Amino acid sequence: MSMNNQGRPTGIGTAGTGASGSALLPDEPLLFEIGDTEHSGVDLPEVKLATDRLGGFGRNTKLDLAGLTEPEAMRHYVRLSRLNHSIDSGMYPLGSCTMKHNPRLNEKMARLPGFADIHPLQPASTVQGALELMNQLSHWLMTLTNTAAVALSPKAGAHGELLGMMAIKAAQEAKNEAHRRIVLVPESAHGTNPATAAFLGYSVKPIPARDDGTVDVQAVKDALSPDVAAIMLTNPNTCGLFEPQVIEIAQAVHDAGAFFYCDGANFNAIMGVVRPGDLGIDAMHINLHKTFSTPHGGGGPGAGPVVLSEALAPFAPVPFVRKGEKGLELVEHIEGEALGRITAFHGQMGMYVRALTYMLSHGADGLAQAAEDAVLNANYVKARLEHVFSVPFPDYPTMHEALFDDSFLKGTDVSTLDFAKALIDEGFHPMTMYFPLVVHGAMLIEPTESESKQTLDRFCDVMAELATDAKSGNAERFIAAPMKAPRRRLDETRAARQPILKWERPEDLPQAAE
Repeated sequence: MSMNNQGRPTGIGTAGTGASGSALLPDEPLLFEIGDTEHSGVDLPEVKLATDRLGGFGRNTKLDLAGLTEPEAMRHYVRLSRLNHSIDSGMYPLGSCTMKHNPRLNEKMARLPGFADIHPLQPASTVQGALELMNQLSHWLMTLTNTAAVALSPKAGAHGELLGMMAIKAAQEAKNEAHRRIVLVPESAHGTNPATAAFLGYSVKPIPARDDGTVDVQAVKDALSPDVAAIMLTNPNTCGLFEPQVIEIAQAVHDAGAFFYCDGANFNAIMGVVRPGDLGIDAMHINLHKTFSTPHGGGGPGAGPVVLSEALAPFAPVPFVRKGEKGLELVEHIEGEALGRITAFHGQMGMYVRALTYMLSHGADGLAQAAEDAVLNANYVKARLEHVFSVPFPDYPTMHEALFDDSFLKGTDVSTLDFAKALIDEGFHPMTMYFPLVVHGAMLIEPTESESKQTLDRFCDVMAELATDAKSGNAERFIAAPMKAPRRRLDETRAARQPILKWERPEDLPQAAE
């Protein structure tokens, strides 16, 4: 058994699509298979209810839960955690998700009494500290973006997009311009942009990207009309480039009576350096779970506050924090032209605490340095790999992420997916694949500011070695990958479209003696 350059035994793995059953990565059965339903790890008294409050919906069959001892349950989840990749075990070169390190100070603050144990229905007088934190967070988000208002409650980026476009829709209806039913969306946009516009009943008109990956102001002007409601533009864009004509685009959109919605998913590249309000944006969501440290992978938690210009500020939704005669209050009811609720309560308190902790611990200069380091790291990766990979947009320095395409793999019988799977065998999480769609076989690498030069060098060394091996004709290494992971290559499309969500206990098979 040998060791690869990530310190992982290369002998671990099995043939076919099975699992490892050796060394430190044993095959992990389900809890239902470990325990049995006849015993329990705890002693519980029999409970007799005088009345049935379930209205006839009580369970008629036995509760099929496995009984486990505490060591069994603990070991099960620890073993599962060792089968997963995490930001604490390795680098995530995963562009568009910004999987960067979450300082442990953030976690300590989020667990403080008064933040972690409060309830959204508590009287405002008992949660003044939490409201003050929300108020400070709002202040700094508006300061960083030079905007007039912010709504904290959206739960993630797409939710924030929805709110921003709802505010635009409400503003135009207030001006008797409900006839504006077209939204301009560049072809390089995040997929949630056209989806959000369509969800609100708008027609989506695509704006093509130039050969250099950016949006041409003339193409925007040609698409503008009295029926256009807004443009949804990502800046820096999904090709990892800062839009050089963004101010001119904003001016053209405003001259046509429309609004500028900015997708703020990539704010990590410019925080503390560029204020989007200075560029002319009217609304922008900010992913706290991306820009301000907390990794969002796996579906949560998330928070997507939306900052609004003076023109849209009156349409911010409730609830929001305001200073009253008796201290801070959470305004729960619609006032003036404000939108109603877009979520049940105020949002994700834990994310607010982590984000403000990140801001205060870095300061203005630290946030700017983090953005600059993220850009530096991405350009370093690009410089290290551009001699062996193919760069679709070489004219500009990249921003927060380095983008490559698959033309260097032409004639090798190795696909982008194969290449990414081989990266798993080397101990790294794959990069984002096949996005943005304007680049064929895209490989999007976002190192963030969290990674050291030593880590980036190890990653680039592996990437270069894989590229060289693919070009040399060793397709088998890639087509069969991953070979050293606990699970071999799975049919991910089928798993997503035909998931098995319930475990069924197999029928007992007759023994030989029977």
